Amino acid sequence: MGKKPETDPDSEYGEPAQFDPTFRGPINKRGCTDIICCILFMAVVLGYAVVGILAWLYGDPRHVLYPRNSTGSFCGTGQNKDRPNLFYLDIVKCATSINILATPLNGFQCPTTQVCVERCPDDFWAVDVLAYLRSPDQVFDQSLCVPSLNLKSTQLTVREIVDRELCPFFHVPTTSVLGRCLPDVTVLGRIPSNFSSVPGLPSSTGQTVALIQNGTGDIINGFNARDVGVRIFEDFASSWPWILIGLLIAMVVSMLFLLLLRFTAPVMVWVLIIGVLAIGAYGIWHCYWEYDNHRQNSASISDIGFTTNLSVYLQVQETWLAFLIIISVVEAILLLTVIFLRTRILIAIALIQESSRAIGHMMTSLLYPLVTFALLVVCVAYWGITALYLATSGDPIYRVVALNSTSGCESINATISCDPLNFNSTDYPSCPSASCIFIKYNDEGLVQRNVFNLQIYNVVAFLWCVNFVLALGQCTLAGAFASYYWAFTKPDDIPMFPVCSGFIRSLRYHVGSLAFGALILTLVQIVRIILEYIDHKTRGAQNACARFLLCCLKCCFWCLEKFIKFLNRNAYIMIAIYGKNFCVSAKNAFLLLMRNVIRVVVLDKVTDLLLFFGKLLVVGGVGVLSFFFFSGRILLPGNTFRSESLNYYWMPIITVVFGSYLIAHGFFSVYNMCVDTLFLCFLEDLERNDGSLQKPYYMSKNLMKILNKSNKAPKKGKEKD
Repeated sequence: MGKKPETDPDSEYGEPAQFDPTFRGPINKRGCTDIICCILFMAVVLGYAVVGILAWLYGDPRHVLYPRNSTGSFCGTGQNKDRPNLFYLDIVKCATSINILATPLNGFQCPTTQVCVERCPDDFWAVDVLAYLRSPDQVFDQSLCVPSLNLKSTQLTVREIVDRELCPFFHVPTTSVLGRCLPDVTVLGRIPSNFSSVPGLPSSTGQTVALIQNGTGDIINGFNARDVGVRIFEDFASSWPWILIGLLIAMVVSMLFLLLLRFTAPVMVWVLIIGVLAIGAYGIWHCYWEYDNHRQNSASISDIGFTTNLSVYLQVQETWLAFLIIISVVEAILLLTVIFLRTRILIAIALIQESSRAIGHMMTSLLYPLVTFALLVVCVAYWGITALYLATSGDPIYRVVALNSTSGCESINATISCDPLNFNSTDYPSCPSASCIFIKYNDEGLVQRNVFNLQIYNVVAFLWCVNFVLALGQCTLAGAFASYYWAFTKPDDIPMFPVCSGFIRSLRYHVGSLAFGALILTLVQIVRIILEYIDHKTRGAQNACARFLLCCLKCCFWCLEKFIKFLNRNAYIMIAIYGKNFCVSAKNAFLLLMRNVIRVVVLDKVTDLLLFFGKLLVVGGVGVLSFFFFSGRILLPGNTFRSESLNYYWMPIITVVFGSYLIAHGFFSVYNMCVDTLFLCFLEDLERNDGSLQKPYYMSKNLMKILNKSNKAPKKGKEKD
């Protein structure tokens, strides 16, 4: 068994792990952990499913996807399948009304008749004085009138049709904006002069233009997205094979980079370190050169005093002297750190090489991010669909509205409910312009009254599920890489399908522990969201003290979230190895890291630099290649692809760059998890096996050589940093 290390009563970070000759990596005999949190998580997921069912039963996403006409029918679907655009018979009322419901849910509503049309009008037209003497079918366009009106057989006169808003009495060139025919502001300045004599419009043509532009110009300029969306879709349709090729190149480069780290890690690490020191040395020389020039010119800070023009301070010798001192101190600290921590850097390099070797023996681990990605897509899709259905729950409400402010319409003030399909304006003889208009969606039902609470539940459950999926991936990979480290003879002692075994172990025994860690992180994220919401809502009313306090709170909770992510990550590694509950695993991992804090800092920084360099190489290289290709600077033989066919060549480039980052992040997250797992196993190995020949080290031979050089007479118990 070996001699038990002596207890250190003054140790504030616990005692090192004891030697156990029977320990061979992740234990198989384990029980379920954090059962209460597991039950709570299952209950929340079940409630989440119930919320989704309620949203599906009461919601109707067509409210958002399609505009409604005055009769409540959707344009572009059903009976109006061939009429996808919504036309407003009197767009001036949309510009002058104070009750416009311009929201993402209700669209652009105004107190005028709305009809579904096949295409939006693209010309100027108005009812002139002589038109009142002709028949309606000679004046109006049937496609722009309400469907219930037949111009050839109607007994109504032109004036009656105009007064009841059954057909438009004028229209201007319009463009389709999210399925709604809104005025084209680029041609409004060419309104014919005869528009000034049209009843119902301002007497001045300029006033008409200003009225329409002020009422609808911002909406047109801000939401003319359908045309852009179609163009982008066309670009993707013509370039998607080349986008996939770019993403495939990013995947191959990421995989090769990780595998080559096994052989190039020492060179890359020392190149990075020497490069940082070289940059510091150049900074020292440049600052001294600037200081010497300004000293010879007798430029001093006393000559200029205080000024808000900061560039002036670069012309005095004291500024460059301060820069010289600061950079020299930083350079000296870095140089001394490299000299005294060279052994720790060598250990970090060896662990990085060992991680590449482990991934080489478990290539299936590089595919696990696809599982995590698929689960995250399910979570995001379920959250988005549920939020959409909840937002569109409730039936539409229609009210009787007077379309023209004539005598006898005073009593009609949008308080009388109506059915647009059965509405008859003859029921209101004193007000011929009475019409049944959509007002809003019903919010009186049980589900509708609690939509806000259900949306909050949707967000909280979504964050918890996403954090649980990420925790499941970390615990799975930790179990696989830990089984690699503790295999005494590699690769013969590595278990079959270690990734699958780690996944099954995590789901069977540790759902509660993973949910516990995910819940803690979720609560912190919710507080951060609340702080961001408060900051957004009160930004205009905040004084300097309130802004400072809110900024401090946001910074503190950001740091807390980063710390909890770090603690959870290491806790999941200990859970994967020993099968204990979350609190015990988090405590053991934290104490283990604090007992080896110098190694932790060095390894973390070296690994971060390498991974950042790797991501920059992959994303930057593939991004530059895609830029030269999609911009037409690289031509393929046979003209198999022409950049001139793209409307926006930057869209495929952005897609490739963003996709490359996701791919590189997926591969490098596996690598980072491998480094962290092997590092914790390495620290455990050092404490369990204190250097005696009777106790086997599970670390690599390279690590053993480094330790033997740095610790020729190892002390019993624990290795001191």
